[in-house]
Amino acid sequence: MDSKQPDVVVCEDEAVARPLPAMPELIATLPPKGACWYCDKPLDAVRRFCGKSCGMAYAEEAQYHR
Repeated sequence: MDSKQPDVVVCEDEAVARPLPAMPELIATLPPKGACWYCDKPLDAVRRFCGKSCGMAYAEEAQYHR
């Protein structure tokens, strides 16, 4: 018996997931604005996101809007 795996056919229409931008690179490109860049929650003048979840969500959206 032949143990060769069957060839996998990939549809050309399938979306290929691109890697998320690295958080330090993403944060470095955004100027602080006094509010979270994702949910607009008020922040101090240094932070760009209110939490890691907003930062990851922003990075995910940035991936799809390139």
